[in-house]
Amino acid sequence: MKPFYPYQIYFAAASDNRSSSNDEAKENDPHYHRVGPNDSILSIAKSAGFFWKTIWNHGNNSELKTKRKEPEILQPGDWVYVPDLDPKKVSKPNESKHKFKLKGEQAKFQIQLKELGEPRADEDYTLIIDGVITTGKTDGDGWVRCDIPNDASGGELILLGGKERIPIHIGQLDPIDSARGVRQRLTNLGYEASGGDLDEMPKEAITLFQTKNQLTPADGEYTADTKAKLLELHST
Repeated sequence: MKPFYPYQIYFAAASDNRSSSNDEAKENDPHYHRVGPNDSILSIAKSAGFFWKTIWNHGNNSELKTKRKEPEILQPGDWVYVPDLDPKKVSKPNESKHKFKLKGEQAKFQIQLKELGEPRADEDYTLIIDGVITTGKTDGDGWVRCDIPNDASGGELILLGGKERIPIHIGQLDPIDSARGVRQRLTNLGYEASGGDLDEMPKEAITLFQTKNQLTPADGEYTADTKAKLLELHST
């Protein structure tokens, strides 16, 4: 949910009617996919047989692209246009064997690990995503980076030989302008932001974040400076 601006009732009502009419039109158009809580452009594209850039860059998704900025971050209820798939046809002689290479895309997974503000460098990890196991070491800045299937849903990151387990949820990060998106990012950065009404900004956690990062005033208001710092520390 974006911040509310006090438009006059006349304009708000007119906007609501247009939105409802637009939603109804998309509801009745089989080319539009309504986004669920685990969806991203990557997963929607794969299920429809497309490369994700084909969907993301389609002209009918230009408004969504401008609104959400990142293909991994959609809001449940968003509409994504998925065009008809045009199968590729290749002529080959009969009674012969032919090899065809299936092209596919991987998504990039990355997460930075810190302790008391310092990177957890050169630390062994095991990443399990949808049953696929990847092992390695964090880099000098505490980053875990690897390829994962573009329709992956989640798993866990295992550290300290199994003593520490971090659940991984993919495709469930809400936009940074929404209260839920702010809560998710603050929680990921170590601030307790899960209590109260999830659709309201967590003023106490925002205040702590502002104080920690020397943002003024530290009053719990979600200002442009606070958003910019949150985006700097939480890259998506």
